Amino acid sequence: MSNRSTISTPNAPAAIGTYSQAVKVGNTVYLSGQIPLIPETMELVTESFEAQAVRVFENLKAVADAAGGNLNDVVKLTILLSDMSHFAKVNEVMARYFDEPYPARAAFAVKELPKSVDIEIDGVMVIAD
Repeated sequence: MSNRSTISTPNAPAAIGTYSQAVKVGNTVYLSGQIPLIPETMELVTESFEAQAVRVFENLKAVADAAGGNLNDVVKLTILLSDMSHFAKVNEVMARYFDEPYPARAAFAVKELPKSVDIEIDGVMVIAD
């Protein structure tokens, strides 16, 4: 696939498995799930849920920037939570990073996430050619 490229930036955590930070195909960018890892140290943010959510959105922002877009180019997000009691807080934090119209979104509570974190978010972004 000649119009496929991988996106990588030191401003977001390095992959901790067999995946790329993002893959761009044409003008669509598929952003891999981000957890609250600090890029420089690869240590987890373990403070409040809010601090974890902020770190995740900052990581997504870094990958979006590296792909040549920004978070307002995101058309779909999937939010995975350790507990739906975090739903209101993730909405509050998300509002700091996105302008209306907001992207389409799904949110799920799951049994467990990588490194036992409370939040992971992935997305799909469409950027100008």
